Amino acid sequence: MSSASRTIARIVGPPVVALAVTEWINMDIFAQQTAPVVYLNGTLLLVGGVAILQAHNRWSPGWPLLVTLTGWITAALGLLRMIAPQATQAQEGPTINLVFIALAILGGALSIRGYLLQDDA
Repeated sequence: MSSASRTIARIVGPPVVALAVTEWINMDIFAQQTAPVVYLNGTLLLVGGVAILQAHNRWSPGWPLLVTLTGWITAALGLLRMIAPQATQAQEGPTINLVFIALAILGGALSIRGYLLQDDA
C-alpha cells in the first residue's frame, strides 16, 4: 500500500500545487471560458480521477486516504464539469481563495509525503 500511495502522491502533489497557484493568479481568465473548454477540462479531470482510483482506492486511516480522496474529488469534479459545462465559473472572492489555499496545502502535503518522508502507514 505504501509504495502505491507514495508513487501517486509524487505524481499528483506537484501538479495540484501548480494548479492552485496558477489558477489563483489567473482568475480573470475563467469568466471568459467557453462550454467546450470547460467540458474538455472536465473530461481530463474525470480521466485523472479514475486513473488514481484504479491504482489506489483504499479507505484505511492515515495519509494514504488523502490519495484516495483526491481521486474521488477529482473524478466527481470532472463529471460535474461535463454535466454542466455552461455553469457559471468560479469568481474571485474569499470562498475561492480558501479553495486554492486548501488545494495548495493538499498538493504540498502529498508532495512532502511522496518525496521527503519515510513510509510508516
